[in-house]
Amino acid sequence: MSDTAFIKYKDQSYELPVVEGNENEKAIDISKLRGESGLITIDPGFKNTGSTRSAITFLDGEKGILRYRGYSIEDLAEKSSFIEVSYLLIYGELPTADQLKIYKDEITKHTLVHEDIKKILEGFPSNAHPMGVLSSLVTSLTAFYPKSLDPNRSSEAVDKSIIRILAKMPTFAAWAFKNEAGHPVNYPDNKLDYCSNFLKMMFSLPTEDYEVDPVVANALDKLLILHADHEQNCSTSTVRIVGSSQASMYVSISAGINALWGPLHGGANQAVIEMLEAIRKDGGDTKKWMAKAKDKNDPFRLMGFGHRVYKNFDPRAKIIKKAADDVLEKLGVNDPILDIAKGLEEEALRDQYFVERKLYPNVDFYSGIIYRALGIPVDMFTVMFAIGRLPGWIAQWKEMRENNEPIGRPRQVYTGHTQRPYPEINKR
Repeated sequence: MSDTAFIKYKDQSYELPVVEGNENEKAIDISKLRGESGLITIDPGFKNTGSTRSAITFLDGEKGILRYRGYSIEDLAEKSSFIEVSYLLIYGELPTADQLKIYKDEITKHTLVHEDIKKILEGFPSNAHPMGVLSSLVTSLTAFYPKSLDPNRSSEAVDKSIIRILAKMPTFAAWAFKNEAGHPVNYPDNKLDYCSNFLKMMFSLPTEDYEVDPVVANALDKLLILHADHEQNCSTSTVRIVGSSQASMYVSISAGINALWGPLHGGANQAVIEMLEAIRKDGGDTKKWMAKAKDKNDPFRLMGFGHRVYKNFDPRAKIIKKAADDVLEKLGVNDPILDIAKGLEEEALRDQYFVERKLYPNVDFYSGIIYRALGIPVDMFTVMFAIGRLPGWIAQWKEMRENNEPIGRPRQVYTGHTQRPYPEINKR
């Protein structure tokens, strides 16, 4: 017999079914509550509200578990590539060798963008934030591929849109970076893999030979895997709710980029670097700042430690710590900011205050270190996050459409004026 919950209001009792997910998580189904009782629930920020049923990502913050389509993030980071993981998220299964080759070849064929997009790029001043440039260029795809606006397209047509945006996103991101730097843009080099191609477009000049360091490309590939999806977060929920209006994939993903832009979502690794800069300017005494972090009366917050979802060690942080160490060792970067970061990490991992509270370094702490070591400017950090999150956004949009989910329409509790007369003084 299924579990049931009850709400008692005045003299009436309402029976609500309890549904259970595949990992034994339980939820009260309130979808018929308003129709039967006139009541709604209120949940600011939707912290306790399940907006959908999804088969894409499972996350257990208490146990430090993250799985894509049933595969642990640890296995995927060790054994897969970002392109392979993107296929898994979007299509539900890991590709066969033949499927992966076709998938890679299709992405490679579509990395170039229409030359007219350069005219759009040239319309931005060099001080335009790269996230604004990126979201605009993604939206522009609707103009270059107008058939993508049709909400009733065939699965083959949707697949073509998926390939296009996966292929063109690194080009757009690199061009946003070049625009900020005031440099001429680079075209894709399709002899290279996904991450190496992106790094070359980012850092090379058209007149020079550029060798992509495989250690750096591998670290970036792992970072993108770790960021590829993370359940129903702010930007993912945005993609789904925009897509629920039957908006196109490109427009929905552009909305997700803008949601990610906010400092409370995609800007966490930027906050880490800004904190490290502040510590450096103060003299670099990590013990002093760790003491400030433990002082309840001190407003200082230690950024990049702990996580809103994970109440244990962020499983992604364990993976990316190794990649960060590899990058720093290979590049031999001499940067006082990175020395401070390592000092904070060592202090936190042995300080009983942080260990007891499970305030371990998270993925944002290490990703900020890697991006800093690679010479990526702080306002490009969120762009890097967006490249990684792209397959998750696509998978969530695709699942929402295939499930024929209704248009998103949250309710509210009104707190404004009740009806009042129009004042005589304003009448003409």
